[in-house]
Amino acid sequence: MTDTLQTASRPGLEPSAPPHAPHREPPLGRGRGLRAFLSVIGPAIVASVAYVDPGNYVTNIQAGARYGYALLWVVLLSNLIAMLFQSWAARLGIVSGRNLAELSRERFPGVPAVLMWIGTEIAAMATDLAEFVGGALGVSLLTHCSLMIGMVAMGVGTMALLQLQGRGFRPIERAIGALVAIICVSYALELLIVPVDWPSALRGSLLPSMPDGAAVSLSIALVGATVMPHAIYLHSALFRDRPVPGSDAERARIVRFSDREVVLALSTVGLVNMAMVVLAAHFHAAHPDIDSIAVAYRTLDPLLGRAAALLFLLSLLASGLSSSVVGTMAGQVVMQGFVGFRIPVWVRRVLTMLPAFVVIGLGTDVTQTLVWSQIVLSFVLPLPMITLLMFSRSEAIMGRFRMSRRVLVLAGCMAGFVLVLNVVLLLQAAGLMPG
Repeated sequence: MTDTLQTASRPGLEPSAPPHAPHREPPLGRGRGLRAFLSVIGPAIVASVAYVDPGNYVTNIQAGARYGYALLWVVLLSNLIAMLFQSWAARLGIVSGRNLAELSRERFPGVPAVLMWIGTEIAAMATDLAEFVGGALGVSLLTHCSLMIGMVAMGVGTMALLQLQGRGFRPIERAIGALVAIICVSYALELLIVPVDWPSALRGSLLPSMPDGAAVSLSIALVGATVMPHAIYLHSALFRDRPVPGSDAERARIVRFSDREVVLALSTVGLVNMAMVVLAAHFHAAHPDIDSIAVAYRTLDPLLGRAAALLFLLSLLASGLSSSVVGTMAGQVVMQGFVGFRIPVWVRRVLTMLPAFVVIGLGTDVTQTLVWSQIVLSFVLPLPMITLLMFSRSEAIMGRFRMSRRVLVLAGCMAGFVLVLNVVLLLQAAGLMPG
């Protein structure tokens, strides 16, 4: 085995594009122990941002305030589902040298690919709407400025971070990792401030329960807002700019490290989501009607002190900023993969910001905007989940790394569970089922 990495290839696939990072990276996964692991990590941390975006804040706050610890098991289950799909999205990119959008265009050319692209772009805009507005709300509450000014500040901050892409993949990954760290540390400190009933929290995490009919609807929202289409597409593309493994032995080593990173990154953000519910559960006895980020923040200050309220806002701001950057990156991947071209990043950033300015300019309720953005995602979620399973099972694409029948059955059950919940959510939104 030589140290020169070659382009990965599989029957029927074109070689991937050469890396465009200005500095050559050493081969991935070489060496021993922590050093080898550190050469691979980054993609799962970037993808994990989708699981702590402002949309998650809303559903987690509602779950904790209304039902205490009772729905923690839903958050845990959602995270386990996300781990499986994100690990296979990464594996698809590592083994095939292509991302999910590119493979979809190759396997479903013409009109089907265009329709998939349009649907995915709509989902990307809905996702970005939630992330952008949520981050702007954090700026507004923190600085006491108007929401419109907060949105302008978010736009400037996002564009500044996106400029790091011109320096290669490491700087942008480190910046996003730092923002994720801020979110995690903020909630770790929150748990030191908030009195937690740990035995009840453990029971709520491990023993499934559904207190009433409204809890069913909220559980659907919790699951439906977790597995994000853009995170699956993006994760499959994040190994593109890295040195490509030249043998199956190298691929196997990188896949092992990638799987470990997925477990580590998504376990961490999964715990953050559970901490959000635990924090909101403190409202359960006195303020069960809290259903928005702004009200939660204003309640935290007199209830737990200024420090708790400021940590909450700091984590929200980091969440909105990081998820807006990642959403823009995912949009570029989707466009280039499905239709073969890309637009300047600032053009995409402006285009995806416009709906947010229009929606807020019309006086739409921020919380409802965040909730409806998650409903829009429900329409598109089946596309990446099903196509990922199809490609992961294909021997022509994955070779000896293809998904086993046992894992396929497990992933199929998970996908079916998520899709059924999303269908119920849509029927409730349409008034065809009680919620």
